[in-house]
Amino acid sequence: MKFIINKSDIRTILAKVQGVAGRKTNLAITETVLLEAEKDGIRITATDLETGFEGFYSAAVESTGSIAINAKKFFEIVRDFPKEDIHIHEVENRWIQIGNQNIEYHIVGMNPEDFPDSPKIGDVRFFEMDAFSLRGMIEKTIIISGAADDKRAHINGVYFEKCESGDQKLLRMVSTDGSRLSTADDPYEGEEPEFENGVLIPKKGLNEVLKFLEPEGSVQVGLKDNHFIVKKESETVTIRLLEGDFPKYGDIIARGQGVEIRLDRKEFLMMLKRMSILSSDNYKGVVFNFSENRLLITATNPDLGESKEEMPIAYEEEKIEAAFNPRFFIESLGVISENTVVLHIINGERPCLVEGENNQRYLSVIMPMRI
Repeated sequence: MKFIINKSDIRTILAKVQGVAGRKTNLAITETVLLEAEKDGIRITATDLETGFEGFYSAAVESTGSIAINAKKFFEIVRDFPKEDIHIHEVENRWIQIGNQNIEYHIVGMNPEDFPDSPKIGDVRFFEMDAFSLRGMIEKTIIISGAADDKRAHINGVYFEKCESGDQKLLRMVSTDGSRLSTADDPYEGEEPEFENGVLIPKKGLNEVLKFLEPEGSVQVGLKDNHFIVKKESETVTIRLLEGDFPKYGDIIARGQGVEIRLDRKEFLMMLKRMSILSSDNYKGVVFNFSENRLLITATNPDLGESKEEMPIAYEEEKIEAAFNPRFFIESLGVISENTVVLHIINGERPCLVEGENNQRYLSVIMPMRI
């Protein structure tokens, strides 16, 4: 195997796959990237056995072949290489020579036959999605993360399904950690996506997909053989689906109940950030008091002290007192772009719904706390 690759063609890609190749598994081979020199370029593959990446890039190939090379060290060499053209040559016994006339590395590789096989996606029926919309759906749902040691599939995954709202057909992502739930919708028209039931996609895999989604253009999305697949022109990310059921959530996201309260998003966000300063692991909650034309938030932490702040609001209903974790509101407000947010609140025992004004494509449901 011998080829010349332009540094700028692979530096960014090698940086992006570090999250996959850098994840610890029981196999040392997963800490490598598989380099395959073909007639017109090179193929780069990385996997952690759950999430896989494959991309094809132009290169001047003198002889074909394949080798597995440590992903982190290869990236560091390419990132800091002083020249644009990088010569890569497998010399003997899986040793790889990287360099040019002025600088040279000799790196030991691994047997490419030991590299895990990638899912075959040749006959997948893809459907097209706007890349920016898919990015938004993922960002709005993976903000909810469960405990690191939680093994429940519906906590570690994002539920992806087709659904309808009125006469509108939607693709929806739903995420929960048991204390809150978020939904993100994207309307679609035309050809029906070819999957009937919802699937659970690991959140850590969707984090990797985010790295390859551009702010413009479209991507191809598909499902096959227990894998979720996102495909661009020359790059593909595959994620092995989780096994398990997602809780029935339809009733909890029903709008039209209780009182609607409109708030300035930035003002409300900064208020919550100030009131969360005294939060700790043992004292996470703050108390919301909605009364006539006023919202009062109080925070009490016996270990640190107490704080309170109020803001004027348009509210003329009966007084409502409820305790919430302010971090849940802060994270939800962080992914809402509208200037005004709407809270749907019934009482201190029922969940609070949060969404942007005149935009029902994202909804956050936050359960109250007992203090």
